[in-house]
Amino acid sequence: MTGEHRYDRLYVEFVYYFNVERDYFECHEVMEELWLEEGRAPLLQGLLQVAVGLYHHRNGNVSGAIKLFTAALDKLQHAGKQELGIDLGLLVEDSRTYLQRLERLEREPFDFYDLNIRILDPALTEQVDALKENPPSSGHEDA
Repeated sequence: MTGEHRYDRLYVEFVYYFNVERDYFECHEVMEELWLEEGRAPLLQGLLQVAVGLYHHRNGNVSGAIKLFTAALDKLQHAGKQELGIDLGLLVEDSRTYLQRLERLEREPFDFYDLNIRILDPALTEQVDALKENPPSSGHEDA
């Protein structure tokens, strides 16, 4: 640990599930808990909605994916370019592109693909890497 900044365990798990496991359902679970604990911050809700948008698209629910990406962009586009140790500007740009592709899906089909959260803070990278060594137990393994 660099000692610079310690992120909330749930936030670190969100980034881990998003970037490493690609488990967008579990992203939703941990971020929703954090979102409720932190007073329903729009930034956290926007991050949650990006994950749920990807979850819906992966499962063939294009209209749900469009709805969630639209809601996420509405919340995230007003935040700073760098928030919570990540490149939020890049995630917003990537999400906007994803939404545009979803809206043209019938004319221009594309396969599902994952997005990445670019981590800017080495302390966050360390905390996510620590979860790679000792993964959290997800709450839906039997689902």
